[in-house]
Parts: sequence; structure tokens; C-alpha cells
Amino acid sequence: MSAAPSPSSPLRRLLSVNVAQATHVEIQGRRILTAIGKLPVSTDVAPARIDVKPLGLVGDEQADLSVHGGLSKAVYAYPHEHYAFWQTVRAQAGLQPWGEALPHGSLGENLTLSGLLEDEAHIGDLLRFADCTLAISEPRRPCFKLEAKLGFKHAIKMMAQSGFCGFYLAVRTPGTIAAGEGFELVPGPREVSIRELFRAKMNKEAKAG
Repeated sequence: MSAAPSPSSPLRRLLSVNVAQATHVEIQGRRILTAIGKLPVSTDVAPARIDVKPLGLVGDEQADLSVHGGLSKAVYAYPHEHYAFWQTVRAQAGLQPWGEALPHGSLGENLTLSGLLEDEAHIGDLLRFADCTLAISEPRRPCFKLEAKLGFKHAIKMMAQSGFCGFYLAVRTPGTIAAGEGFELVPGPREVSIRELFRAKMNKEAKAG
């Protein structure tokens, strides 16, 4: 069991709120319904307040409820600290200029956060914002849509190896949320971290494969 973190930190901040409607796109020769193309609707420059309902953010959709959506996976959060990794990988693949920043939402996340990584985030921890509270529920399971979004093969493998998976959130207290807000991390049971659970799931899938 990990030691409980300090409940508040000036570095824990919501950088962007991102949503998308489900649309059909062609991936690997197939017509696929997806809502992975999240775009910012609340930023530091324009910090609009976005309604947070039990099933997710108003204006957002999920195409495949088996992997994203429902009460336990209503919102997906991703640490901005990992963006430099994906920017470098994409630049190495010739998909973007060196030094060019990926826009928020590029990993398909609803919330682009700073100050909370997978080894600090535990199942059952709460993210308490000014007007809503979210509960960490489980790690993301990467799929082929991630590779299509980032534009290169092996993105699934690289997320599995790096552990840079982000985490799903259940809506404990509905309300509103806006970019620029800080949030308090309220420790839960602290029995297993997102990083530990993600590693276990990826290892199990690798052995099954």
C-alpha cells in the first residue's frame, strides 16, 4: 500500500475540458463509429463552465460503452506530463514538427490534468473540484482507435510499455467544471494504484495473447 499523498497541491490543475460527438471514420479499411477526436471547449483562455452529469460531460459522447462510458467510466482524464513523450514519438515518425505541441484532447481525454500521475492515482481516490467531485475508477485500456488518433502503429504497445494510460472517473457529485481550476485529491482506500492495475491488466492480456 502506498503512502497517502498530501491532499492538496498547487500543481494539481485542470488545463482543458474536451468533448466530441461520435462520428464515423475509416480505420484500417473499416467504417468505425468513434468519439476519440476530443476538442477543447474550456481552456485557460476561455474557461467556460461545462456541466458534469452522472454519465459524463454535456456535449460529449462515447461510441463504444464497453470501453468508455457508463457510470463507472463517465469521464476520462489524462496527465499532461505525458504529452512530451507522445510529441517526441510523433516527431520521430515525421507526423509533426519537432517542438510542436499536441493540442489538448489528443489522447482522447475529457480532462487534461497536471499534477496527478498514474502511480499517485489510486482506485477510489476522489478529485474534488469547486463544483463537482469525481472518483478514480480504473485505467484506460488502449485500442486501435488510439493508433488512428495519434497517426502511427505501435501506439498501443508504447502506452502499455510506458504505463502512460490515464484513468477513468465516475461522477460522485454532479455539477460544473472549468479549465484553470485546481483540484484536491482526497485519498480513498489506497489499495492499488492506476499504474499497478494497468500493468497487471496488460501483463494478463499479453500472456493470454
